[in-house]
Amino acid sequence: MSAFLRPAASEEDPETSGRYRPVTSHFAIAPPVSVVIPAMNEAENLPYVFKTLPDWIHEVVLVDGNSTDDTVRVARDLYPQVKVVEQLGKGKGDALITGFAACTGEIIVMVDADGSADGGEIVSYVSALVGGADFAKGSRFANGGGTDDMTLIRKLGNRILTSLVNHKFGARYTDLCYGYNAFWKRCLDEIALDCAGFEVETLMNIRVVKAGLRVQEIPSHEFVRIHGTSNLRAVRDGLRVLKVILNERGTPRASRRRRTLAIAPAAGRGDVS
Repeated sequence: MSAFLRPAASEEDPETSGRYRPVTSHFAIAPPVSVVIPAMNEAENLPYVFKTLPDWIHEVVLVDGNSTDDTVRVARDLYPQVKVVEQLGKGKGDALITGFAACTGEIIVMVDADGSADGGEIVSYVSALVGGADFAKGSRFANGGGTDDMTLIRKLGNRILTSLVNHKFGARYTDLCYGYNAFWKRCLDEIALDCAGFEVETLMNIRVVKAGLRVQEIPSHEFVRIHGTSNLRAVRDGLRVLKVILNERGTPRASRRRRTLAIAPAAGRGDVS
C-alpha cells in the first residue's frame, strides 16, 4: 500500500482522525490537496464548479482577475473557507502562477472556472500522484476522455502542436492544450513557470518532460462552457503556443536515450489502486 494511502479512519480512532482525509469508505489520503481556480467574471459558473469539488480537498484557492461581477462574493457564499487571491497581472498563466504561490497543499490541482471540468475526476489525478507520478496530465484524447467544446479547427491545431512537442522533446502526449492538470507542489521548483497567457499549459507540459519528471495522462471529459464566452482566441493563442514550443530548447537525442522518463499509460477514471 502506498505511503500516502491508508484505510479510511474510523471516526472513533483518535490516532488517525485528522491525519488522513477520507476519499471513499475504503481509503484515505495523507497529502493535503489544493485546488486552484483562476476566474474573471465567472459568478454564474462557480455554482457548477464548486458543486463537483470533493469535500476531502484541503483548500480552494480562487484567483480573481479583477472581476466586475459577483465572482468573489459567490465563491465565498458557496465555499466560506475559500482563499481569495487578487491577481495583479493579466492572463491565465499569471493567474495560475499567483494561485500556485498561495497554495499550502502538497498536491496542486488546476481547474477552470467555466464549468467545463468535472471535479469528480480529481480523485483520478490524485491517485496517479500518490501512486508515483510527479505530474498528472489531463487528456481529452486518451482512451476514456472526450470533449464537447472543441471545434474541428481547434482539434486539428491541438493535434499538430502536440505532435510537434512530442517530436521535439521526446514526449508521448495525446493532448497538449488542456488546463486540467495536477502535480506535486515541489515540481514548481523544477519547471519555473514564466509566461502570462493561455500558453502556460504548453509550457508546463514541455518543462516537466525536460526536467525528467514522471508524467501520467488522465482521461478527462471536457464539457461546454455553461455561461459567458471564453477569452481564448484560437489563432492568437495558437501562435503564442507555437512560439513557446519553438523558443524552448529541445532535448538532445543522446540525452533522451539516457533518460528513463516515460509517460505512463492513462489511468482509468476513479482508479485508486
